[in-house]
Amino acid sequence: MTEHVESLFSRPLLPLANADDADTTCATAFPRIAAADGRASVVHVIEKAGGAPDKAGVEQREEVADELFDIARRAADDAGIELQTDLRFATDVGDAILEAAREADATAIVFTPRGGRSWWDLFSGAVREELIRHSDRPVVVLPADDADEDGET
Repeated sequence: MTEHVESLFSRPLLPLANADDADTTCATAFPRIAAADGRASVVHVIEKAGGAPDKAGVEQREEVADELFDIARRAADDAGIELQTDLRFATDVGDAILEAAREADATAIVFTPRGGRSWWDLFSGAVREELIRHSDRPVVVLPADDADEDGET
């Protein structure tokens, strides 16, 4: 009996942190998703302070999320893939990402390294622990330099 093995890129969830991250992550992941005839979900988590004052106003942070989702939509259109967006508010970013992945029935959680520091350094120990130790699906880190200036891999 031959069993069908689903590609990691058939229904991945891509957490997006900021505009640069959205550009890089989408440019790197979307061609792989298109090659797998997949569809993508992107999530942006607005971290709530849990009783303390939030770092920025909700409206301002929602505008940032809208910008990230617009970047992702344009990239998805260019790649010819279906895209779903998800905005979450949470005190635990890692848990929110894992919950989004479960609800989207994601085949993997897919990231690219962010900025000048390593990907690992941008997450606190708690978020890193949550994603790696508690994920019920693969967590894939793609090389950010795999996308050239045109977004091709």
